[in-house]
Amino acid sequence: MLKKINVIGGGLLLALTAPATAQEGSSAAAQANNPLANMTAFNIQDYYIGELTESDDSANQAWLRFAKPFSVGDSNWIMRASLPINTFPTPPRGEKETGVGDLNMFAAYLIDTGNPAVSFGIGPQITAPTAGKDELGSEKWSAGFANVLFNANSPKLQYGYLLTWQESFAGDDARDDVNMAAFQPFAMYQLGGGKYLRSAPIWVFDLEDGDYSMPLGIGIGQVIKKDKTVYNVFVEPQFSVADEGPGQPEWQIFLGFNMQFLD
Repeated sequence: MLKKINVIGGGLLLALTAPATAQEGSSAAAQANNPLANMTAFNIQDYYIGELTESDDSANQAWLRFAKPFSVGDSNWIMRASLPINTFPTPPRGEKETGVGDLNMFAAYLIDTGNPAVSFGIGPQITAPTAGKDELGSEKWSAGFANVLFNANSPKLQYGYLLTWQESFAGDDARDDVNMAAFQPFAMYQLGGGKYLRSAPIWVFDLEDGDYSMPLGIGIGQVIKKDKTVYNVFVEPQFSVADEGPGQPEWQIFLGFNMQFLD
């Protein structure tokens, strides 16, 4: 279960304007959910997992995320680091353990699409075995890629995806190998006044043993722009529509508090 659930994180944002122009507010609302926005960001996100497959156990996974744009020569990149704090049931008696999980980082090269409303990035990712307890991480080094698309052509509807894949290449030989893919389609519909509807499930596929998890959800968020900070809070219940294997979420609640810092 651990190698599956450790891929769950993915996170986006929201929109409300402080006293400013309508154009500034609309832009903040649209870009608040852009994983490739050219801004430093810090996010606190949480998945409360109410029930796991083949078990009555619950679990929880909180994420601390930091994103920072940077340049290499004439190329533009964005780096995102994500550290989970896991509370998982562990064998043999299902007692819950809580602690830091495995650190994930990716760097996406931002490709010029010719349209400032459309962002596209791709680059390498790595996961380090930083878990404080063996039961809360994979004990494997893994590497792969991350690919992100965000389309904000419409001031009402923004959409895109985050696609990742990683495979283990080093670590504890006694632990299962990691070969995981995750696809997160997302869409945000602006209601006005900073409020928006959202859907951002993460579909996880264990390519090593064939297990998978495919939830769907719909939630609501609010964006608040104050001075040079854009705040984004949201809640999104999600329910499994297809899954295979033990330890997959039957239902979960995705919560987030995100901040973008404008230059």
